[in-house]
Amino acid sequence: MLAPIALTCGEPAGIGPEIAVKARAVLGDSLPFFWMGDPRHLPEGSPHRLITRPAEALSVPGGVLPVLPHPFAAPATPGKITYANARGVIEVIARAVDLVTRGEASAICTAPLHKKALKDGAGFVHPGHTEFLAYLAQVEDVVMMLASPKLRVVPATIHIPLADVPRALTAAGLEKVIRITAAGLQRDCGLPRPRMVVAGLNPHAGEGGAMGHEDASLIAPVVAKLAAEGFDIRGPLPADTLFHARARAGYDVAICMYHDQALIPIKTLDFDGGVNVTLGLPFVRTSPDHGTAFDIAGKGVAMADSLVAALRMAHEMASARLR
Repeated sequence: MLAPIALTCGEPAGIGPEIAVKARAVLGDSLPFFWMGDPRHLPEGSPHRLITRPAEALSVPGGVLPVLPHPFAAPATPGKITYANARGVIEVIARAVDLVTRGEASAICTAPLHKKALKDGAGFVHPGHTEFLAYLAQVEDVVMMLASPKLRVVPATIHIPLADVPRALTAAGLEKVIRITAAGLQRDCGLPRPRMVVAGLNPHAGEGGAMGHEDASLIAPVVAKLAAEGFDIRGPLPADTLFHARARAGYDVAICMYHDQALIPIKTLDFDGGVNVTLGLPFVRTSPDHGTAFDIAGKGVAMADSLVAALRMAHEMASARLR
């Protein structure tokens, strides 16, 4: 039996605590996980049980949230940042990595955090969750994949201005992203030879140089090199015809050149079911594909669909690693 999944609390003033309770109500005891955070931050009256070690989560009845308590400096007010709690958010993430590294958790699922709150409240120096997890795992290169039953996408460049994308794209960097993606799909998704397509940077994938040179001069040689090594890979292909149903049936993952090229299709196709996955870590990490949602925190209207999908995907990927 798999160890339970560690669900970190994320920003306690966001929707993380309430959707954790809702996810437990949906999943029951069919998928064991435990929440890590300060019990004071859960919505009042939430059914929960304190545990002292992760294995105890396996015996907590469905509908009751197992909580591995971690004390924070202050209570949390939904929708309002308490900077004194930033240190606790960081500590919970580090503690979850320790648990999954020691095998007490099978995977980590992270609730959304607020980067500015961590920076201002605790001097957090990492751009976000992914980079901090890579730092804790002592891994230099990781890849962000957005996944749902309808589509998997990987952006080769992420949170940079669109004007900077052509300069940020390099042959070595693109090759590294593709190799990490292929290895991750093999290890975590049960795909021994994943079918990959690579989107072009420019309209019509450059149209023979009429609309830009990067597709022919940079992307195509990388694809050719990997195809010669035995990768099942095609591209660069025009992005505007890459995401309709018939096209999606022909591949397992699309490597995209920039953030919106990847995220617009998956959020259009499956906004509530998209999951953020970090490939390249020595452990499984997933996260719901949304933010802290301060505007609705504490109102009871936040949907847990993406968190439920993230927990399910974490369970599936952790199981795949055992096969």
